[in-house]
Amino acid sequence: MRIGFHASHEQISPRQLLADVQHAERAGFEMAMCSDHLFPWSERQGHSGYTWSWLGAALATTDLSFGCVSAPGQRYHPAVHAQKIATLGQMFPGRFWVALGSGENMNEHVTGDRWPVKEVRTRRLEECVGIIRRLLDGEEVTHDGLVTVDRARIWERADPRPLLVGPAASVESAGRVAAWADGLATLNQPVDTLRELLAAYRDAGGRGTAALQVHLSWAPTEEEAEAIAHDQWRSNVFPEPVNWDTAVPEAFDVVSQHVSAATVREHVRVSADLGQHRAWLEEYASLGFDDIYLHFVGQEQERFIDTFGEQVLPALRG
Repeated sequence: MRIGFHASHEQISPRQLLADVQHAERAGFEMAMCSDHLFPWSERQGHSGYTWSWLGAALATTDLSFGCVSAPGQRYHPAVHAQKIATLGQMFPGRFWVALGSGENMNEHVTGDRWPVKEVRTRRLEECVGIIRRLLDGEEVTHDGLVTVDRARIWERADPRPLLVGPAASVESAGRVAAWADGLATLNQPVDTLRELLAAYRDAGGRGTAALQVHLSWAPTEEEAEAIAHDQWRSNVFPEPVNWDTAVPEAFDVVSQHVSAATVREHVRVSADLGQHRAWLEEYASLGFDDIYLHFVGQEQERFIDTFGEQVLPALRG
């Protein structure tokens, strides 16, 4: 099992986030991943740097491997997406992967195109994955379907080809992405759900590494850890279709006004006890996840990075 750092572009400026990921490497984190948003989930989060510019700087100034979760098909044409993936893969061989998802309306509505229903979004994603894979393999691609491509070709080739990972938040989606994914990425959920999700992926022929992103909040006191989580993450507790279809951060702030700290604890591992955090992470590892990315949901990362680097990561490796 490897432990990585999650860089949350919605919460932290790209300049600070670059310093944070460099700090995380020095503290002993072995890899990193990041989000790819145009909008934050809340006005309190208040940031949204361009992931692809940031990734070039992060890869160039650390020795970490990096991944990001990104959505082709609406805001990003798959040919443009393939060019970005190939460029990073060519510059930093074997150090970059991308998890291709169907996206959220909040980030995609800016094109002015209609936001499709979930099944159409999933089929559009699958078309895009096929297009991107062929382009990364050096083919000229013309395609007419839910997306249109006219004689596209990517002139920069990445060797090895960056992994195209399948993000899945449900058991059903884990089984479906197994048809095309080079690996699996998911979020912390109840342990029984994660066990079923991982089994569904493997049983459907899913190959490659299984990665888990864990939302957590730690502080020296329980009250502070809970306050951080409630302030920053209460707009991120909603299931589909709210999380998929809501269009603007202001709306997330409205619907999250009455979300309690207890509800946030159902989605974020909150504790002042480092032993409890170690136990939670060990339990996730026992399920069969190869890589675990820690997302401290606060905006000030320094104390978390130092404390977990000194007291959590060594114990997990031991």
